[in-house]
Amino acid sequence: MIIAEEVQNENQKKEFLEFPLRLYQHDKNYIRPLNKDIEEFFDPEKNKFFKSGTCTRYLFKNKQNQIVGKVAVFVNPLYKQAQPTGGIGFFDCINDQETANFIFDHCKAWLQQRGMEAMDGPINFGERDKFWGLLTEGFIEPLYGMNYNFPYYKDLFEHYGFNIYFEQLCFSRPIFAEVSRVFTVMHSKHTKNPNLSAIPMQKDRLEKFAKDFTEIYNKAWATHGEGKQIEEAKTIKMFKMMRPIINEHISWFVYENEKPVAMWINIPDLNQWFKYLDGQFGLWEKLKLLWLKKFKKNEKMIGLVFGVVPEWQKKGLEGYMIWEGTQHLRKHTDFKVTELQWIGDFNPKMIKIAESLDTTVTRKLATYRYLFDRNKKFERHPEL
Repeated sequence: MIIAEEVQNENQKKEFLEFPLRLYQHDKNYIRPLNKDIEEFFDPEKNKFFKSGTCTRYLFKNKQNQIVGKVAVFVNPLYKQAQPTGGIGFFDCINDQETANFIFDHCKAWLQQRGMEAMDGPINFGERDKFWGLLTEGFIEPLYGMNYNFPYYKDLFEHYGFNIYFEQLCFSRPIFAEVSRVFTVMHSKHTKNPNLSAIPMQKDRLEKFAKDFTEIYNKAWATHGEGKQIEEAKTIKMFKMMRPIINEHISWFVYENEKPVAMWINIPDLNQWFKYLDGQFGLWEKLKLLWLKKFKKNEKMIGLVFGVVPEWQKKGLEGYMIWEGTQHLRKHTDFKVTELQWIGDFNPKMIKIAESLDTTVTRKLATYRYLFDRNKKFERHPEL
């Protein structure tokens, strides 16, 4: 017999955070997320999605009163789908299908009571940039904000009846690997253009680069699939928040005279430092992080955003920018690998761009969907 227990008090919140530690205690690739990063999803003061949605966490115990699973289940009206679709996330479970089925049934009933007709998971009660998808290939150390799970989770989801709604491809390449000849040729070509310049992002001019980022992003992505306009004020705030982790050698902008026309934004993989903090981020851990940043080499950087304004697309400008930046960061940083965060399999344009960078797929995650009406035809995410 399994009992569902809603997370309400401090002890239950602690158990929600610490159950994975016992589950993954012998897995050398598991990196504990920061507690604060998890808790923020469930704090109405910090998560804007509580304004229109609702979310509840559960622990699941066996008859010996031992925790055997956990999950968050939520309804987000801003998550627009063909049918009303809720979400489940932060799922962890022992390797037992009956236990997983009980958890999934519990979530299904909770969502049906709130008018939902399907559930997606594992996703989060927020944006797609963190803790989204189930790891199905590439069981190596997760990047910061990326889900990690045992291989058997795939069977737990699929044996219950979940189908893959879309796959999330993650790409990687060694920093010192040979760069495509196309890139070097384009670099040579555009270097001769006196109106073009490529410069790295600088911390003492963050507001300027935030404004330039906004301009490029909105031009490059406004009409691309599910892309949406971002506000300059929000970008400035985001850049200022990122200031402590910005490496001035790895994010680059290209200008035509003074006009921003392309950008390539990267950050260090924070998990290479956070894995030493045991999920905590108090004063001591912040001091420890400063020490780690100074003395512990971080050899992974993560590609966050890449964009070229429409009038410069298909002209090889990305080759100019990437080779310019790569030559510089090879000399001035310790990075050995660059990782591209996930790209949906519904986005062939971005996949083609990633492949053109001479990358290889190093891991895959999957966003699963379960339709409550089992007679309804299942359809994957439409291609962009």
